[in-house]
Amino acid sequence: MTLSKIRFVTDSTCDLPPDVIARHEIGVVPCYVNFGGQSYADDGVELIREQYYDKLPHMRPFPTTAAMPPAVAQKVIDEVFPQSEHLFILTAFSNMSTIHQSMKMASSHLPQDRVTLIDSGTASMGLGLQVLIGAETAEQTGDINAVLSAMERVRQHQLVYASLSTLDYLRRSGRVSWASAAIGNLLQIKPIISVLHNEVKSVAQLRTFRRSLDELARLALEQAPIDRLALMHTNNLEGVEELRERLSDSLPADTMVVRVNPTVGTHIGPGAVGLTMVSQTWRT
Repeated sequence: MTLSKIRFVTDSTCDLPPDVIARHEIGVVPCYVNFGGQSYADDGVELIREQYYDKLPHMRPFPTTAAMPPAVAQKVIDEVFPQSEHLFILTAFSNMSTIHQSMKMASSHLPQDRVTLIDSGTASMGLGLQVLIGAETAEQTGDINAVLSAMERVRQHQLVYASLSTLDYLRRSGRVSWASAAIGNLLQIKPIISVLHNEVKSVAQLRTFRRSLDELARLALEQAPIDRLALMHTNNLEGVEELRERLSDSLPADTMVVRVNPTVGTHIGPGAVGLTMVSQTWRT
């Protein structure tokens, strides 16, 4: 179906840079981080990412995260919906958070033939690249089916990996059963995790962070040629630059570098480096 205006709403775990959000008129609903007896919107205003990761190792009790209340999501959705003929709502993975359920409740009053709610199965730039490519496809085609097809193909051809400085934050979050059970020697390693298809999996365990960067690069280059790439970190620009150097011969011109949102970063901890990539095979 060809339409003149297709719009997008997503949540703040998407990590899309502000200029990209503005260019494509994407509505973003903030998630929340709770500490010090208060709840802060993860909107880049109430929480400054660089400052948050500097403080995170010293915070007691440990911060918690929460999905947006449906009323907060509805406010953003109701601002975007009148400007669209069809609205796509993409969320972070549903089995790790109630974000998807909040968005569903917030959009339930709208005519459902004009709204498509999608669980991205991932977060951070894994979600962000699905939204971005969906928005680009909408602007190029104005076609709902083309947008759906593009985003589905991205999901099938993307990788989302992160090398953590420590497993302790993921373990303390209690959201990943295998991490909660990993104690003792595993806390001394530098784990690589994947965040895809509604699962957080352990991919590798390395003894040094440098070796974990080598492994990240190897995993990415296995799927080359790379169509889209985002390098992600939680206050580890030095690690990002080392990873960029390892991938230098395969970097797309529009490679993005983003500091991960505090909602996700609370659970992976400071010092992490990751990548989200989409292979060129998504286009075929």
